[in-house]
Amino acid sequence: MAKIAFLGLGVMGFPMAGHLAAKGHDVTVYNRTAAKAEAWVRHHKGEWAATPADAARDCDFVMACVGNDDDLRAVCLGENGAFAGMKKGAIFVDHTTVSAAVTRELSAAASGAGLGFVDAPVSGGQAGAENGVLSVMCGGAADDYAKAEPVIAAYAKICRRLGESGAGQMTKMCNQIAIAGLVQGLAESLHFAEKAGLSISDVVEVISQGAAGSWQMANRYKTMEADRYDFGFAVDWMRKDLGICLDTANETGASLPVTALVDQFYKDVQKMGGARWDTSSLLARLRKLD
Repeated sequence: MAKIAFLGLGVMGFPMAGHLAAKGHDVTVYNRTAAKAEAWVRHHKGEWAATPADAARDCDFVMACVGNDDDLRAVCLGENGAFAGMKKGAIFVDHTTVSAAVTRELSAAASGAGLGFVDAPVSGGQAGAENGVLSVMCGGAADDYAKAEPVIAAYAKICRRLGESGAGQMTKMCNQIAIAGLVQGLAESLHFAEKAGLSISDVVEVISQGAAGSWQMANRYKTMEADRYDFGFAVDWMRKDLGICLDTANETGASLPVTALVDQFYKDVQKMGGARWDTSSLLARLRKLD
């Protein structure tokens, strides 16, 4: 069992840290809003700290799941940042979806301080975090990954190293690109079914068993039909992720026309008041256009 700090207790981090504690690891948590850290301690065996540096002190691993590039820098760097409290040889594992550029920046800073760094963004949403079945895509040195993988296994269905620093984040971009087009396609399919006077449930029962089937279809069609989106992965966060994808595509020369279009559709959803709605709310946009 390892001594672990977990930084960031949002809808993903809260249950992920809980799985680590349930496995018997010695877990100390940090959250920008201390009330969440206190609530986590009430639910799980562990402690909370007032700063990332305090949480990270003497830990073997420091895991983070925060909001964006700036949030990640804030919990890593400075006198109160995790790097300042970590012992030599400890490994920082970042589960945040951020740019590959900030990943490489922080990986270099960690290396300079004698620390390991693994970028390990996740897919599977809140339900995946709560059930401990996330897909984890990693980048970093092979030795660091080999040490971190048994710890990550506490909340992973699959965990793989894709390459050196930044490879995990690049793979997460592939994930988000695939989801964006898929959800728009699902929204259009259900919208078409409605307009054609078909039963959505009957349609999905049939087409989900063929080539059109997907996780999104199986897990989201009922709530989409009911026009319910007050759960899941927020549109705001998806637009943040797609922004990273589009910026990186400009750097690499990749062409992402569908991703760029769906990003604008999500902008429309934000204007409808759906900033915190689940990403499946693309159907709400189509219904509004009627």
